[in-house]
Amino acid sequence: MHTEIILAGFGGQGVLLIGKLLAYAGLRAGREVTWLPAYGPEMRGGTCNCTVVLSDRPVGSPISKSPHALIALNLPSLDKFEGTVRPGGIIVVNSSLINRLPRRTDVIVVPVPANEIAAALKYRADIVERVKKAGFTYVALDLEGFRSGSMNEILKGR
Repeated sequence: MHTEIILAGFGGQGVLLIGKLLAYAGLRAGREVTWLPAYGPEMRGGTCNCTVVLSDRPVGSPISKSPHALIALNLPSLDKFEGTVRPGGIIVVNSSLINRLPRRTDVIVVPVPANEIAAALKYRADIVERVKKAGFTYVALDLEGFRSGSMNEILKGR
């Protein structure tokens, strides 16, 4: 397993943090990892990016000319890196800020309304409280309980 991922967006969107979290997850999974940030004045609102390489063997270089995946959080980043993703790769697009999908037909495109999801999460506790007041005993705003089956354990005996 050897996976190269480029994450890119405006400074302040959390690009470098997302890359670090991905790298830490790789470390915890026992993978060889590199994390290479690229920023400068970008930290003040320009574009920034980072490259994360996750592998089951030593990583020869932290630089990726042809990543397996791209996570583009803004249009300038999509414009810059879309052509670098290898055929069959994945491009995740922040559809909240990017008004077009990738033009390529040889990659998997995943549009995600990231800004709307982030805004909704700010109100998570309020939503749960209101739904419980309406008489529900269990509120799931994520699907982890369904995926793992742990929700069945929680609901036993209710």
